[in-house]
Amino acid sequence: MQLKPINQQVVVVVGASSGIGRETALKFAQRGAKLVVAARSEPGLKSLVEEIRSFGGEAIYVIADVSDFQQVKAIADKAVAEYGRLDTWVHTAATGVLATFDQITPEEFARVVDVTLMGQVYGAMAALPHLKQEGRGALIHISSVEGRRSLPLQSPYSAAKHGLEGFLDALRVELQHEKWPISVTAIRPSVINTPYYNKVRTKLGVKPTGIPPYYQPSLVADAILYVAEHPTRDFIVGDVGKALDLLQRISPGLADALLLAITSGRLCANAFPGQRTNEPKSEDAPNNVFAPISGYDKVEGDFSNLTVPTFLDWLDMNPTLKWGALGLAALGVAAFLGVWGNEKEG
Repeated sequence: MQLKPINQQVVVVVGASSGIGRETALKFAQRGAKLVVAARSEPGLKSLVEEIRSFGGEAIYVIADVSDFQQVKAIADKAVAEYGRLDTWVHTAATGVLATFDQITPEEFARVVDVTLMGQVYGAMAALPHLKQEGRGALIHISSVEGRRSLPLQSPYSAAKHGLEGFLDALRVELQHEKWPISVTAIRPSVINTPYYNKVRTKLGVKPTGIPPYYQPSLVADAILYVAEHPTRDFIVGDVGKALDLLQRISPGLADALLLAITSGRLCANAFPGQRTNEPKSEDAPNNVFAPISGYDKVEGDFSNLTVPTFLDWLDMNPTLKWGALGLAALGVAAFLGVWGNEKEG
């Protein structure tokens, strides 16, 4: 399967007004792609398009709530009407409620699933006919490490991301069976420094936080641009996410114990301080669960001081070197065991 170079692509980025989506749109435009950006926040989209055009990029925007299929379909239709085709669909839109499960209302849980799972499903439904018409292309869906390992206080978000993983696995095999050269990728970020924790609803009594360390949004955007040219099944962004994914595969119970050790304290009965800041915040504070809120149309969040670099992502973008390094490591282990075995026999 061969995808077009980015400078020949028409790209839709959904959830582009802030965070990962905004950074991704800027990087696609800098590489010469034609952009259609979508979100609920018109001020965020306007400022993004203006920024793209300021350095000579091409972009238009569409206001859309991803929980409504017709609004999502209108994004894809606008891309084809404006540019004649669609090559890559990037879906980043999500929302959440930080609270224990028994504090979340049915309406809140359903809304998080509608946006974070069904919005992604609608995105694929809207994009696929156009990708098939073009004869190739890429569906890039922003999942999460929480799609593999759920976190406490985030049950609706974790449920939605698990559902997304199941959906993408099924869709990918169907497309392969029908021999469509359409890449389906799940991007699984670790904790990323975006305005997400400013915008979601909290019932913790304080502003929430992800469990540090954080990674910068640019790392996720780099991964997205990589898979837009290189068909990839999934891509975990951040070394901590890779470690947690491996731990979950080996021993879910051990992962449970690790999360309890991180998020609980002996002096804080029934508390999960690992996802709490010290900044008071009411559950009635403005949030983006049911409607967009202003003031956060930016790439980065408030936790730049907690960000760290990643080392393994580069290897994932250079698979020849990655497998070569693993092969050398395996040979080294085998040689060591052989020497150790000979010494033991002697």
